[in-house]
Amino acid sequence: MTYEIVAQDVDVAVGGSRPMTAYLARPSEAGSRPAVLVCSELWGVTEEVRDIVRRVAALGYVAIAPNLYHRSGPETAAGLEESDANRERGFELLGQLTREGVETDLRACTAYVRDHAAATGKAGVLGFSLGGHIAYFAASRLDLAAAAIFYPGWLPVAGTALSRPEPLLEATDSIADRDVRMLLFFAELDHVIDADQRSLIDQALTKAGVRHETVVYPGAQHAFFFPGRDVYDEAAAQDSWNRVRTLFAAELDQ
Repeated sequence: MTYEIVAQDVDVAVGGSRPMTAYLARPSEAGSRPAVLVCSELWGVTEEVRDIVRRVAALGYVAIAPNLYHRSGPETAAGLEESDANRERGFELLGQLTREGVETDLRACTAYVRDHAAATGKAGVLGFSLGGHIAYFAASRLDLAAAAIFYPGWLPVAGTALSRPEPLLEATDSIADRDVRMLLFFAELDHVIDADQRSLIDQALTKAGVRHETVVYPGAQHAFFFPGRDVYDEAAAQDSWNRVRTLFAAELDQ
């Protein structure tokens, strides 16, 4: 079933900082729905991310994408256009994130949709690239039922502020403690995440006893999900999205 939706930018109160802009979508029909956090790529809350938020809402969930760069200024709310210069800017913004700040922002978003958008207690997370990294972090900190993670960089290595002082992969036991069901998508020809890293991630999840599945798409490259890019892989994108729908239906709709 596909739902008609309503979507809007919202201001989410976050502690003592300026309000955080987030993009929220939900079915237009009245009623309580599970929440899904949507975590962005390096570029922030772009129109591509907003489209994902709307697609998740059309499945019957209250979806929200936080602007995790909000502490760096209100101009970050619209995301960054993809370019070499903005890639450098994105890494500058990424370097300013902290574990405490990101956790605060994600918790603020889940509280907001429960208070203002009729979200239920059940919640999931969906993330792409950097957003996949953040989704893994969220699964280790928040009470989530499910996490769908696309090509998450830097999990076994130091690469972001969230992977210091130790790699984020070392938080895997916390995911097991929360019994978050994980679904991870990788690209065989990913220039960021090689086969050795994929193996380390799967081994950590297995050792911790996390309920998980990893899917590797042959011939696919990093960022294969989004249309309009040279690396777009339609078959991988469609298959992975069907698997996300199945995961959320099994873990959030019960």
